[in-house]
Amino acid sequence: MNEPAPAKLTARALLLGDRIDLAGLERTDTISLTPLAFHVGPSGRVALYRYGVAVLVGLSPLEEDDIIAKMKERIVGARLLKEDETAQLVLDGDDRIAPGGVIGLKDLSDARFLVFADALAKSVALGRDEREVSRVFDEIEPLAHSLARHGRPGRGRRDLLRLIGKALGAQHRVSGRVAVEEKPDVLWDRPDLERLYARLEDEYELKERAQTLQRKLDVIVETARALADLIDADRSSLMEAAIVVLIVLELAASLFQIIFQSSH
Repeated sequence: MNEPAPAKLTARALLLGDRIDLAGLERTDTISLTPLAFHVGPSGRVALYRYGVAVLVGLSPLEEDDIIAKMKERIVGARLLKEDETAQLVLDGDDRIAPGGVIGLKDLSDARFLVFADALAKSVALGRDEREVSRVFDEIEPLAHSLARHGRPGRGRRDLLRLIGKALGAQHRVSGRVAVEEKPDVLWDRPDLERLYARLEDEYELKERAQTLQRKLDVIVETARALADLIDADRSSLMEAAIVVLIVLELAASLFQIIFQSSH
């Protein structure tokens, strides 16, 4: 007698926006509150993360559209083109990462779903942050080289202020958005799933990508500080020049007054 084929499911992590307001969304079929996760139909599961990501497993296209439509009013900074990352799940009785990136799970228990969803959500969120930081880094990097070689950025004050704003904005958006190095809360109750999470971390290269992102952010922030110091120095130089000019004018006026009085 042939054994039944292992169940296969498609998982999608959708980047819906900058943030999702989850207040008051508790349901009767809730799996978890942080993240907010719940069942959909007989085999579907959804996890919603405050940093703008929804992970959907085992849902039909219509069910996915229904979930997204219901979230529309709660998405802050919604994106017209929703970025996504997909994964194939095989429920074959073993937690493993198969060749080709197929994720093997012993089963789709609520705990295993939360562990998997956490890794996939972080991966797609990291992708967003990587793109945002790279855009700013591409503008900042030439200035950093110019400062190192010539001691000046080679741009006007307004351009420098604009770049500083972009740099600080990128740092603000990325720094507190996704705590990549924090493990999912479910591992506190299910330490036996630590190995599964470690494998998923390696598969999606979460730590390596986070470290690379942080190094770029450090360069961006340091360059922004250097640019701000240059602007302050230029402003101080202008103020000093203005003071010198005023002193000279005052001396000239006093000298003119003395000469005028002496001539009379």
